[in-house]
Amino acid sequence: MFSRLAHLQTIAVLRRGVHSSVASATSVATKRTIQGPPSSDYIFERESKYGAHNYHPLPVALERGKGIYVWDVEGRKYFDFLSAYSAVNQGHCHPKIVNALKSQADKLTLTSRAFYNNVLGEYEEYVTKLFNYHKVLPMNTGVEAGETACKLARRW
Repeated sequence: MFSRLAHLQTIAVLRRGVHSSVASATSVATKRTIQGPPSSDYIFERESKYGAHNYHPLPVALERGKGIYVWDVEGRKYFDFLSAYSAVNQGHCHPKIVNALKSQADKLTLTSRAFYNNVLGEYEEYVTKLFNYHKVLPMNTGVEAGETACKLARRW
């Protein structure tokens, strides 16, 4: 039953279209006098006005997630089939991951590779032994992976 509802909601959202949502959102944004959470149309219009896109997002304004589900600002529930392009393949807001993030953020938020830190070596040792590699170079984006591949090819 839920999958059928999710499918119908997805079809309804996709039929609405980005352009019609943005066009109708102009009046929503200019007449917005009621306090409260912003509507999807308001969010679409604001991003269209101030943001640049490298591709056109689906016309769904997500607000929260839990496990395999995400909710839009109107409270509609969806399956997260994209999982942020596999960046959240473990699901949204897993308690162990949230606790680990909070614990680390209390100590040190981020370091650049210009410095050593006390946890990277442990991770590198674990991954190289797990996959029987000699070395690992962790990256967080595809761009970095591509740049590193080019550097390796030139050096080879």
